[in-house]
Amino acid sequence: MAVPKHKVSKSRGRSRVANWKAGVPTLVECPQCHEKKATHSACANCGYYAGEKKVAVKADKKKEN
Repeated sequence: MAVPKHKVSKSRGRSRVANWKAGVPTLVECPQCHEKKATHSACANCGYYAGEKKVAVKADKKKEN
């Protein structure tokens, strides 16, 4: 079993733990509506992904009625 050879000080241990933080999500511009969207996902504003309509959007449902 692995055993530490020396005591790890509080500042050294806490500074190592302090670097675990959430990163900023990568956002790209939608080629259809030019709104910001997450990469590799359908646009929440227009419902397009890879140039094709993939998801129905609430604004589209209002237009259909």
